[in-house]
This record gives sequence, structure tokens and C-alpha cells, in this order.
Amino acid sequence: MSKPLSDHDRKKQISVRGLAGVENVAELKQNFNRHLHFTLVKDRNVATRRDYYFALAHTVREHLIGRWIRTQQYYYEKDPKRVYYISLEFYMGRALQNTMVNLALENACDEAMYQLGLDMEELEDMEEDAGLGNGGLGRLAACFLDSMASLGLAAYGYGIRYEFGIFNQKIVNGWQVEEADDWLRFGNPWEKARPEYMRPVQFYGRTEHHPDGVKWVDTQVVLALPYDTPIPGYRNNVVNTMRLWSAKAPCDFNLKDFNVGGYIQAVLDRNLAENISRVLYPNDNFFEGKELRLKQEYFVVSATLQDIIRRFKVSKFGSREIARTDFSKLPDKVAIQLNDTHPAMAIPELMRVLVDEEKLGWDKAWDICIRTCAYTNHTVLPEALERWPVDLFAHLLPRHLEIVYEINRRHLEVIAAKFPGDHDRMRRMSLIEEGGQKRINMAHLCIVGSHAVNGVAQIHSDILKATIFKDFYEMEPNKFQNKTNGITPRRWLVMCNPGLAEVIAERIGEDYIRDLDQLQKLRKFVNDDAFIRDIAKVKQENKLKFAVHLEEHYKVKINPNSMFDIQVKRIHEYKRQLLNCLHIITYYNRESKCNRPPLIQIPQTWSFTQAAPGYHTAKMIIRLITAIGEVVNNDPVVGDRLKVIFLENYRMSLARISIPAADLSQQISTAGTEASGTGNMKFMLNGALTIGTMDGANVEMAEEAGEDNLFIFGMRVEDVDAMDVRGYHAQEYYNRLPELKQAIDQIAGGFFSPKQHDLFKEIVNMLMHHDRFKVFADYEDYIKCQEKVNALYKNPKEWTKKVIYNIAGCGKFSSDRTIAQYAREIWGMEPTLEKLPAPDDNVRTVNFTDCDSSEHHLNQLYI
Repeated sequence: MSKPLSDHDRKKQISVRGLAGVENVAELKQNFNRHLHFTLVKDRNVATRRDYYFALAHTVREHLIGRWIRTQQYYYEKDPKRVYYISLEFYMGRALQNTMVNLALENACDEAMYQLGLDMEELEDMEEDAGLGNGGLGRLAACFLDSMASLGLAAYGYGIRYEFGIFNQKIVNGWQVEEADDWLRFGNPWEKARPEYMRPVQFYGRTEHHPDGVKWVDTQVVLALPYDTPIPGYRNNVVNTMRLWSAKAPCDFNLKDFNVGGYIQAVLDRNLAENISRVLYPNDNFFEGKELRLKQEYFVVSATLQDIIRRFKVSKFGSREIARTDFSKLPDKVAIQLNDTHPAMAIPELMRVLVDEEKLGWDKAWDICIRTCAYTNHTVLPEALERWPVDLFAHLLPRHLEIVYEINRRHLEVIAAKFPGDHDRMRRMSLIEEGGQKRINMAHLCIVGSHAVNGVAQIHSDILKATIFKDFYEMEPNKFQNKTNGITPRRWLVMCNPGLAEVIAERIGEDYIRDLDQLQKLRKFVNDDAFIRDIAKVKQENKLKFAVHLEEHYKVKINPNSMFDIQVKRIHEYKRQLLNCLHIITYYNRESKCNRPPLIQIPQTWSFTQAAPGYHTAKMIIRLITAIGEVVNNDPVVGDRLKVIFLENYRMSLARISIPAADLSQQISTAGTEASGTGNMKFMLNGALTIGTMDGANVEMAEEAGEDNLFIFGMRVEDVDAMDVRGYHAQEYYNRLPELKQAIDQIAGGFFSPKQHDLFKEIVNMLMHHDRFKVFADYEDYIKCQEKVNALYKNPKEWTKKVIYNIAGCGKFSSDRTIAQYAREIWGMEPTLEKLPAPDDNVRTVNFTDCDSSEHHLNQLYI
């Protein structure tokens, strides 16, 4: 159970956690008991720990409501430009602690729970992770929502309320087993259903062309029911909205033709419509052309655009009266950001609405569309780029196919005028890929229909311009930008590493939490022995906490003095977990040679984590990792000096324990394949050193912290390109490097799978004969770099100095900086750090007499 804060601790933690005033604590206790009684209908005799969590969540949520209403009211009074961030994934994690941090309630809640005989950490652990994303893409979207609110931007996140998020991962006999993530089974105290804003979404049918325009008829209608979640800014009283859509069948779904005996089946068939929001596809780096996925993509886009246009038309808070009809003003009031190609249907859907429903001419509508939309690309991998079959499009969205063809016809005319006679260029730049099965290239659609296209790290943006989007860049160079990713320091430092946050605040004050560039001030403490000790002490405390978690949940006893080497990456060949495996085997072979003293004086704990997508190779890589762990962890020769652990079911809640404990962060993708990465930034901010290639954001991390303060190895992008030209021959490395040969022979010969010697033959075959990501080419340099890591780790003081340089260099990697750049350079909006008035401030509120009735007003609060 947590202990009450002493006066010293309370003074120390005011800046980061908020003041636990007597009045605040008394009010929180009163409201907690009220919710337990009236909301949950329980008393302390029968209440469960989950009931206590819900009572606390409702208590904290009350502090959001007034700010939420006031923020929306303020937006309608000021009528600013609004940004709509559309993403098929939002990996939000838990909301309770994030809300307490942003509202400065953490100390007061902790004290209130203590006085009630409850443990705050235990209650926080009862919250389900909102895992509506696969990894980086969805977590980036969540960080961006936090930053948009913290920067006072009128912003909305739009996505799908998946009933089942990213699957729960179990490791059974070394194999990944997927289980459904029923995250809503106990309810979600943070969301509010808004059935009054339900929107119809159409599928299938056919088009009719009339003199007065085109009609899309005989469609199947699915209703989109919105659920709103508050997104609080950091201590600025701003609360924005994330609106997630849930699919519902209309009341007359398949019932108009039912006869006796058909009624039951007709009602059961409603599930076919509601499947749209049932489950998140468990992958964001491999395109599968599934009809349900395309339905999801159009579903969120159609419902969202209806909402955007409704909000654009009405400008008065609490009113539905149309105030705007001139759509030429839309780009001045609306910015739509497409998070990868998944929401690409926003472009033809906006054209359909403007041309078919609002009766604008094509040229005017197209100009509005381009000025409104912007596109973020997240990958250069060909298999991840969406290319939808034309036949599927024609069946599901016949009107949109006509619009895409018209966009393409006009697009090709522009190319032909600018590059006359260059038919090959026209073929490469067409939205329609011919040959075999016709497909629509969604990235091309996004580029043509947007006014800005950005990559997510400088090296990634440069690769886009030089390779897959080269033709488009040559035609419209001003359209292309870079916006290096970032992470929110509230969740990824204050929440997950409060000890480090406090140590920093003691030296430079607390303002760095909203201005991460201030971490540069830490450079003057690099040689300060007291600061070095404080940083090292926090790290050791985090490692002890993680070691306890590992022993409790994985039954593996970890030496907390070992070097914690962690690779948190979705399992994929390009992220090269296999390179890490080869290094572990090599070190194990060196250490386990009999009759010799240990070659490795430093004990090491290697951790892998994150789920694999549904494809076979990724699951085999997990099986190899667990097989290596079975051998290493049970070898009495190495004892507790070496341990290998695969952390199953990685979630945000596990991240907050593992990331602060890491000594070494593995960022070892083949140069030119990782768009950016954000895990690398989280580890850096939390005091881990990076071993990595010059790929993604690693390049900029090295610039900010100094390349000498990272462990950089391996080929650069130009080396990879040169190797592609001359050819990569894995056999040459296998023959030349004895330790590599030994490791591969062990994998191939059943050393790690004694009951099934050929278990890993597919992995060996891939590495030897068709490895696109050139694992062997970087093996030798990687091993040498790991030896440098070990040598430095033997000198804790020098290691910690490099840690301080890394933390001091993290300022650039705040999502606040990223979003400020999006706002100014893409959306035409200006961030602000000004606070809105608190709900209890004496300022103007909505006059209820302005509305038909107070009940009508209450129904419109979240317009």
C-alpha cells in the first residue's frame, strides 16, 4: 500500500504531480464515495477493487466535464480553424493517470485514496488499456491528440471504436497464441455515447446520371454511432474531443422483405453491418485487400466528413441552424490530416459531397479538396502500401470509383501537358495500376488530392522524394515536407518515470514538461557528481521494479545489476530481431565455453516484446526467441549472468515499467526501412543509450545528442543502395565469419529445438537465400559495437554521462514540437500556451434562454 507523502516529498513533487491541498482531498473523498454509492450502487462492504477504480475514474472525470464544455463553447465563440486528425488507429492506453497528470490532481487523488485505505497503483492497474492500434502509428496519433490539446489547437481525433482492439498475446509452449481483447467488457468510464449525432453511411448500390447530377441509389445503409472521449491538455483547461464511430444496423435492416420464419434470421443478419467496427486488423505494415477493411476505411471517412461539414455549417454553440453555405471558406476553417493512406477515401468522399450533394462545379470542389486535405506517409515498404482492386471498389463504392477515374483522367492530362510524350511517367504516376488485376494506388490518390505530403523523419522524407514519390516530387516539389515524429513528455516521462521527472525538475524547474527544449540546460550538469548519482539511482530503482515484475509474471529471476537490453518492436524482418538473436547466440557461445573464465564480466538481460502480425515468418521469429531463452535461461554454466525473455502481451501499461528500466535500446533496422520510430525517443528520454543504425529518427537523435553518445553501427542508406546494385550474398558472410556460421548452424541443426531439429529451417533458408534486409551484412559491425557497449558499461560514471547527454538532447522529440510544425506549416493554425479560464472562473457562460429549453441545450453541449 502506498504511504502518505511527507512534507518534504510533497514539496518536492508539487511541480510534477500537483498540490494535495486539504480542501482538494476532502472534496475528492466526498465525490468518490458519492460515485461509489450513486453511480455504481455499491457500499464499502461489497465493492470490489474494480468498483473503486470506476468510482475514482468518475471522480476525476468530473474535473474534465466543465473544462470540456467550456472548451467547445470557446471554440464556437472564437470560430477558429479546426483540424481533424483521421486515423484508423488510436493507441490511447490508460486514461486515469494521464488525466490526473494533466489536471494536476495526482497528489490529491493519491492522498485521498490513502485516507480511504486504498492503493492508488492498484486502482490504476484495474484500468483496461485502450489498445485500438498496432504500435507506432496508433500511438503517434494518441501523442498528437495530447499535444494538440496542450497547444490550445481546436482539434478533433476521428477513428473507429473497435469492440476488440489489438489482440491479447499469450506465449504457449514458446508459440504466440492470439486471444480477443475484450477491452469494453466492464464498460468505459471515459467515453460518452452521442446517439443524437448518428450518421448514415452507404455501401454497394449503383449510380444514376441525371441532368441535375449523379445519384447513388439502392445502397445498403449502416449507421455510425459516435462515442466521445475527452482529451485534456497539460494544465491549460483545454479539453478536446476524440470521436470514435461504432457501426449499428438501422432498424429496418433486412426487415422489409421478411416473411413468417424469416424475422429471426433478419435480426441476426444485423451483425453483418455491425461487424464493421468489431475488430482492429492486427497489422500496420502489411496490406491485405480485405473487403471488411475497405468498409472500415470508408465508414470512418464518410461519418467523419458528415460531422465536419455539419460543424462547418453551424457556427453557434448549442444550435443546429445553418450559418455557412459558402464552401469556398472550407479550407479557411477546416484542415483534414490523413494519418497514412487508411483514410485516403476522404478525398473522393469530399468530392462526392461537394459535387453530388452541394452541387459545386468540379474545378471549384477540387480546389477546396486539395486546400483542405494533407497526407502523412509512414512507410516505404512496398507491401505496406495500399492498392485496392478496382473490382472490389466498383462493387462496394461504385460512385467513388467514378470519381477516382475522373481525378485520374484530369491528373494524367496535367502530366501530359508538363511532360509531353513521357508515357512511362504517366504510367508510373497514374492512380490506376494496370496489368493483371487493376488496382487503385491509394498513396498516389493521397498525394494528388492533398496540398501537403510529409514523411516522419528527415531521412524518410528524403527517401520518399528520391524513390517511391520521385515523379510526384519532380512535378510538385513544394508539396513535400518533413515532420519528424515526437512523443508526449507527459505520458512518456512524467507518468512512466516520475523519479526521473523529479530529478530533472529539481535542477531546471518544471517548465520543461511543456517545453522539452529546456532539457538542454542539463548539459551543464554532465560533470556534476550529485546529478550523476541521482540519475543512476533512479535507473537502478526502475530496474529493481522491472525485475520484480519479471519474476512475478514470468517466473524468471533477473539480476537487477545486469545490463537491461530491450528491443520493443513489432516483429518484422525489417526491424531485424533476427540480428539481435544472432548477437545473443554469439555472446552465449563465448560465455558458455567450458573450463574458461567468463568472457563477459557484465551480466546481461535481453528482452524482446510486442505482438507479431498474422503472418507466418513473424510468428516463427517469436518461436526462435523463446527457444533461445529456453536454452540460455536453463544453462547452469552461464547461471544468472545471461537471461533472454519474451515479454508477452506488450501494452502501454507494460511499457511504463519496461522503458524506464532499459539500459540499452535496440534500434537496428536496415538503413532506409524504418520511417521514424518513436520507441527510440521514449527510451532516450528515459535514460537508455541507443545501439542502432543510421535509420529513421536515429539520425536526428545522433545529431541532437552527439553521435559519440550513441552506439551507431552498420551500413548507411547509400551503402545499402550500393549493395542492392552489386548484389547481397549471405553465403560470403557465412563462410567468412566463424561465429556467425556457428550461430546459424546451431539454429539449423536443432541446438535450440532438440525435439524438432528442422523447426527453424524456414528462418535459416530466408537468412541464407532471400533476406531483403541484409542481416549478415551488418552482423560483424554489430558484434563489435556491442563490445563497445560492454566496455562502457563497466564504467558507470562515463555511461551515465552519456545518458545525461541523451536526455538533454531530447527536446526536439517532443510531439509538441511536431504538432507546432504541422499547425504552422500545413494547417495554417497558430499554437498557444495561454490557459482557458477554469470552469469555476467568473466568466460568461451560455445563456439557456438562447435555446428552446435547457434540455435542448444540454443535448447540444458537445456539438
